[in-house]
Amino acid sequence: MRGTEEIQDSMFSYISAEKRVPKDHPLRPVREIIDECLKGLSHEFEEMYSKTGRPSIAPEKLLRALVLQALYTVRSERMLMEQLDYNLLFRWFVGLEIDDPIWDVTVFTKNRERLLKGDVAQLLLKAIVDQAAAKKLLSNEHFTVDGTIIQAWAGHKSFKKKEGGDAAPPSDDDPSNPTINFRGEKRRNDTHQSTTDPESRLYRKGGKESQLCYLGHVLMENRNGLVVDARLSHATGTAERDVAIEMIRDRESRHRVTVGGDKAYDTKDFVSNLRQLKATPHVAQNICRNRHSAIDGRTVSQPGYEISQRKRKRVEEIFGWMKTVGGMRQTRHRGKERVGWLFTFTAAAYNLVRIRNLMAVAC
Repeated sequence: MRGTEEIQDSMFSYISAEKRVPKDHPLRPVREIIDECLKGLSHEFEEMYSKTGRPSIAPEKLLRALVLQALYTVRSERMLMEQLDYNLLFRWFVGLEIDDPIWDVTVFTKNRERLLKGDVAQLLLKAIVDQAAAKKLLSNEHFTVDGTIIQAWAGHKSFKKKEGGDAAPPSDDDPSNPTINFRGEKRRNDTHQSTTDPESRLYRKGGKESQLCYLGHVLMENRNGLVVDARLSHATGTAERDVAIEMIRDRESRHRVTVGGDKAYDTKDFVSNLRQLKATPHVAQNICRNRHSAIDGRTVSQPGYEISQRKRKRVEEIFGWMKTVGGMRQTRHRGKERVGWLFTFTAAAYNLVRIRNLMAVAC
C-alpha cells in the first residue's frame, strides 16, 4: 500500500552544520588552508578596524565568503547572500550558524571596500604562498611570466571623445541605446575615453578584435604551477614585459633564477633587464619573418631551456581557471584598483584549489 505524504515543518534541528558536511568533502582541506592563513593575518586585521563603534562583519568570514564566490562562480554579491541564506555548505564554510542572520548586501560591499584599502588580497596571496613553501610545494629557482586580457565592465559605445573633442552626432532611433557607426573614425586612447570605466583602455592582443580592458599578470613557479605574484596594469603594448620585470625585481630571494615566457617577451630590452636581475631568460624565440631573436644559441641549447618551455604552458591553466571558474573573463567592478584587487584575490583562490589537489595526490 502506498504511504501518504505528510509535510510538517520541524521547529528544531539537533544536527550542526559541521556534522552535515561530509568528512571527505573537497571544501574541508580548502577551509583548513585558508583558516591557517587568516589566523596569521589577525594582526593586520586589528590595525584596519577602529577600537570603538559597532562591530562590523568579521574579516575572516567576509574573505571566506568571497572565496566561495570565486570557487562556485557566483556572479554577484547579492546572489552570494542568497546562497548563504539557505545553503548549509556555504554557511559552514563561512563560519555561520544555521540560525545566524545574513548580512545585507550593501553592508557586505562596504566592508569589502575596507579590505580593498588594506590590500588584503596581496596579503592573503602571500600567506598562501608561504604555506605552500612550508609544504615544499614551490620552486624558488624556476618561474614563468605571462599576461592576459581582463575585459572591462564597459562597452564600445561608452568609448567617446574626451572633453574638447567633437562629439559624434546622436542618433534619434533610440536615445537610451543609440545606433553608432564607428566606421572611418579614428578611436585612440589618447583622444577617447570610456565614460563607464575611464581607467580601462582600448587594446588588441593576438590579432583579435579591440576591446576595453585591463591586463592581468602572474608570476608562476614551475614545479607545481602555483601563482607567487599577481598584478593588474593598464593595457599597453609593453605592459606585459614591464610588469614582469617588476615582479622578478620584487622577489625576496636574490639567487639566480630562470624565467620562461612566450614570444612576446623576446625583446632585447627585456632579456637585458632580466640578466641584470640575475635571471636567465628562457623565453620562446621569436624568429618569424627573418626576425633576429634576443635569445642566444647557448641558452637554447641548455636542457633547462626545453623544460622551461614545456612548463610555461601551465600558466594558461591559471588564466583558464580564473576566467571560467573565477569569473575574471569580464570583471564585475570598475577602476584599476578594484579590478586589480579582485584579480589578485582570484589568483589566491586558484592557489587554494591547486594546493588542495597537490596535497591529495601526496597522500
